[in-house]
Amino acid sequence: MVRAAALIFTATLGFHAVAPAISHTPNVIRVLYIGNSLTVAHDIPALVGSLGASRGQEISSRVVAFGNYSLEDHWNRGDASRAIAEGGWSIVVLQQGPSALPESQVLLRAYTRRFDQQIGRIGARTALYMVWPSADRRTDFDGVIRSYAAAAREVGGLLLPVGEAWRAAWQRDRRLELYGADGFHPSPLGAYLAALVIYEQFSGRSPIGLPSTIERIVVPPSRAALLQEAAAEANARLGH
Repeated sequence: MVRAAALIFTATLGFHAVAPAISHTPNVIRVLYIGNSLTVAHDIPALVGSLGASRGQEISSRVVAFGNYSLEDHWNRGDASRAIAEGGWSIVVLQQGPSALPESQVLLRAYTRRFDQQIGRIGARTALYMVWPSADRRTDFDGVIRSYAAAAREVGGLLLPVGEAWRAAWQRDRRLELYGADGFHPSPLGAYLAALVIYEQFSGRSPIGLPSTIERIVVPPSRAALLQEAAAEANARLGH
């Protein structure tokens, strides 16, 4: 798999803190994210935390993310495994690239199983953050969805169907700019939609009616309502 020579993110090397230190309060959802730049774009973990805070739910998070990393890369590096072993997590989120190609699907499933064994040992639940293909490969959406859904199903994990939510949003308005300037990373709208999907799966509460402004992202209320409906639809269809 592609390996990054260095982190592409700011803050600390190895671990990118996006929320306060892990709390041991029973009502806190403690999340460890393992991924790459698609996880930290626009600080999606912090957006999820802000959505939770708007409804009185603390969702604390920590991220182990390196540019262009796959789950195989994370497994070989070891930082992710060490973070899992520290324990105290409610959910551990796994994310790599689109994984639409057959060989990528095989690797996603294989390393999801390996990480799931570690996650199970500390009493947490595995979640798969389904991403999306690049703008020039939009025909790969079905492959991305099948790949992540299969990986989650094999381990009885939680599926975070963000890629499906993007499609549901475009069905409502094809003009939505969910891609960023590079045609791969999410725009602020795309990151907001991702956070809506993830929040609902973590909390079990509908995203309908959540704030349209979180952190540094400001979404017009009418557009936020559309994205909230798309997130709810995707979760109803694929989330488990």
